[in-house]
Amino acid sequence: MRIVVGISGATGAIYGIRLLEYLRKTDVESHLVISQWAAETIKYETGLMPDDVYKLADYHYAADNMAAAISSGSFHHDGMVILPCSMKTLACISNGISDNLIARAADVTIKERRPLVLSVRETPLSPIHLENMLKLSRIGVCIMPPVPNFYSLPHSLDDIVDSYVGRVLDHLKIQNNMYHAWNGENI
Repeated sequence: MRIVVGISGATGAIYGIRLLEYLRKTDVESHLVISQWAAETIKYETGLMPDDVYKLADYHYAADNMAAAISSGSFHHDGMVILPCSMKTLACISNGISDNLIARAADVTIKERRPLVLSVRETPLSPIHLENMLKLSRIGVCIMPPVPNFYSLPHSLDDIVDSYVGRVLDHLKIQNNMYHAWNGENI
């Protein structure tokens, strides 16, 4: 299995990092792009350097490398996730503007009818944000904001991050034990 991971400049870089940490322990091949502003966010929010995050992926590409393998539909993969996805990245994808490799890889993912998960990070949402999300949802893109579940009774921030990342993995059909589905409750 092969997954493309984009980390854009929105807050929540830990989600993308945790996804890569999990994939590193599996036989899933990961292809990573970190945007210019994601590199800054990673340093600010986690204390890590972008090179530390690149080491978690099997392959990584510069955000301005429009000749990278993942920029072509002939590069076969099983899905792409942008985690987190900034509103700028969302707008570019929604309007077909491939101004960097993350947006181009997402555009290719859509045209090739492969799964695309966008972990959009912003609040409150403007009508423009909502329209961009709706436009993409209507063509099959999964819009999946990092909303915590509390039925899992998290004890830490790590529990919340893991649970969300587990749901993303589940959506990409990657089995994991990072979260537990709600089974109902007898009240």
